[in-house]
Amino acid sequence: MEYIDTAKLPQHIAIIMDGNGRWAKSRGLSRTQGHREGVKRVEEIVEIARIMGVKVLTLFTFSTENWQRPKKEVMLLMAMITSKLNKKIEKLRKVNIRFQIMGRTDLIPKEVLKALKAGEKKTKNNSGMIMNLAFNYGGRIEIIDAVKNIAKSVQEGALDVEDICEETISQNLYTQGLPDPDLLIRTSGEQRISNFLLWQLSYAELYFTDKNWPEFNKDEFEKAILDFQRRERRFGSV
Repeated sequence: MEYIDTAKLPQHIAIIMDGNGRWAKSRGLSRTQGHREGVKRVEEIVEIARIMGVKVLTLFTFSTENWQRPKKEVMLLMAMITSKLNKKIEKLRKVNIRFQIMGRTDLIPKEVLKALKAGEKKTKNNSGMIMNLAFNYGGRIEIIDAVKNIAKSVQEGALDVEDICEETISQNLYTQGLPDPDLLIRTSGEQRISNFLLWQLSYAELYFTDKNWPEFNKDEFEKAILDFQRRERRFGSV
């Protein structure tokens, strides 16, 4: 039996939590029931990652493209996220998890944004694992926002064009201050990154599983970690 080497954990794990609807459909359930089960897996995986010692866990929660889903489904999702966060944020504070969000805050309903910001405020002094929710997030929009910030700095004379480098871009992304992900996990059998962390995933290990997100439990998470630890990361070297 293989055991996880806690000294070689991916420090930043990003997850595309896909397949709630497919899981529900295969069982004759509503998409809402699939999302509810998916939220349970979020709680489980966050706790496992915290106990293991993962430093950052980024969860692709709601994309800029998800607004195109049926309005009723979107509103149910928003209500579910708000309710769950209001109930669980005190627990996150007590177990020393720092909660934060990344993405554009426009379009997010007022009550949802209020809950998200309250979560950040209540846990801002925590020093443990960072639980980073990508909410109203899109990778291309993130890069556009970074370019605009850099252009503004150049325009104001605070930055010379010749001084723009990789670090400049990284410092202007939503993930400013966080290490790039070592491992990306995507559930439900899809093998693409879907406009997620386009810059930051340059050297991440990619792990795809056929399991739908509601099926992605502790054992499946550990399989992903073990798979990561079997790989040799060369970063372009030999």
